[in-house]
Amino acid sequence: MDSLKQELEVNVIPISDTVSSNDTINPGALSFFEGEDFIEPALPTDSLLSIWYVQKNLTLDDNLALNLDSSNFTSDVPDSVFIRRLKSMNSFIPLPYNNIIKNHIIYYTQKIPNKIDLVLGLSSYYMPIFEEILDEYDLPKELKVMAIIESALNPRATSRVNAKGMWQFMYRTALQYNLKINSYVDERLDPVASAHAAAKYLKDAYTIFGDWSLAIASYNCGAGNVNKAIRRAGGSKDFWKIYQFLPRETRGYVPSFVAALYTLNYYKEHRISPRQISLPAHVDTFMIYKPLHFGQISELTGISKEELSDLNPQYIKDIIPGTEAGMILNLPYNYTSAFVDKEQIIYGYKDSLYFNAINESKSSSFENTSITHTVRKGETLGKIAERYRVRLSDLQSWNRVKSNIKPGQRLVIFSNGAPKNPVASASSSTSAARSSSDKTTSSNGYVHYTIKKNDTLWEISRKFDGVTLNDLMKLNGFNKNSKIKPGDKIKIKPI
Repeated sequence: MDSLKQELEVNVIPISDTVSSNDTINPGALSFFEGEDFIEPALPTDSLLSIWYVQKNLTLDDNLALNLDSSNFTSDVPDSVFIRRLKSMNSFIPLPYNNIIKNHIIYYTQKIPNKIDLVLGLSSYYMPIFEEILDEYDLPKELKVMAIIESALNPRATSRVNAKGMWQFMYRTALQYNLKINSYVDERLDPVASAHAAAKYLKDAYTIFGDWSLAIASYNCGAGNVNKAIRRAGGSKDFWKIYQFLPRETRGYVPSFVAALYTLNYYKEHRISPRQISLPAHVDTFMIYKPLHFGQISELTGISKEELSDLNPQYIKDIIPGTEAGMILNLPYNYTSAFVDKEQIIYGYKDSLYFNAINESKSSSFENTSITHTVRKGETLGKIAERYRVRLSDLQSWNRVKSNIKPGQRLVIFSNGAPKNPVASASSSTSAARSSSDKTTSSNGYVHYTIKKNDTLWEISRKFDGVTLNDLMKLNGFNKNSKIKPGDKIKIKPI
């Protein structure tokens, strides 16, 4: 996905009718199957495929989405059977049936069975995890299949626009949803952490639209594009009535959702057998408070670094940068006793070899700072990137700009370092949110914020660490029909 950033353009209009976004989201990974030759090497002797093998053969393609509008696939399965099966699933999310959805179902079940079997093998491991997370947020469990559409359940999936992980988060949006990203950790690659972030996004999206098909579509193209399609369709919030007005790649996203859910439930009827994949039956979790290298764990417990990486893909340099809050280490149950036995000596084992470039006292460098820069006359992206010691390509990606910027435009910058020449127009997002210019006050046990002209609830939530759109809606008793206007005072969070 390109981004999950949403902007609610609220100004005395219903919140549900005011969604806008400059970002789009990289569409489903199952599109990578189309037209791709699949040469299957010999299986390992135990007939179990490693996660590495699966990830190597399930990679994202640049093709944006399945375009099956004009296709006319045929199947021995009559329409009445497809309809009956969809109805029998008793899905909380409506599962319609038409020729477009039929094409997607046939594609998944008949055109790519030698890829779907790998996805099904991974599903047996990841789907129960995602169901538990979705239940925690009181969300429909059917949403779990979105990870199949996004990445084919590959935690290391990287799109052509650098969206990463099983749930395909862009850098900026990942930080907005409290995923940690730094030189050592990228929680977009953590299936559990990223699933929590995706659940928060989907909860926000449903709060905005009040319709699951639209919320799912917004995950693909951004709520702004969905809202634009709604306006062009005369205000209708029926997915199939706005279908023709959606971006081309998004039109296939909801049909892909239905097809993926159908396939997960009826693969046996289509004679597809899930591929056996080597995954531990039971995993224990440890909290790590000091820097620890996969090599140290591997040498003292006997687990391979490859298996450690498979279970902890978020540690991109095979290093767990221990912090005061603790970092998670996942270990297969059969290695936990060895780790516990060696835990007192493991941190010092060959530490000079594994950490010759790491200084434990620099744990603060593991955190990111969000900076807002207001463009001044004569400034260029190149000059701004140089000032903040960031790459030009990153600056362009974070703000969805190429080269044209204008005075007064606000740019978001993620950097560990201070600017070479700090200017008054640049400030950290946290301090900016608490400054007098943002009209923030504290009373009655809450931080309050006074609405300004052109403020949106989404933008306001972004100004405060750990505050989401859904938090603001709940705290202030808002619903999708609520209105806000300049001068209103809202609660942000407890003091």
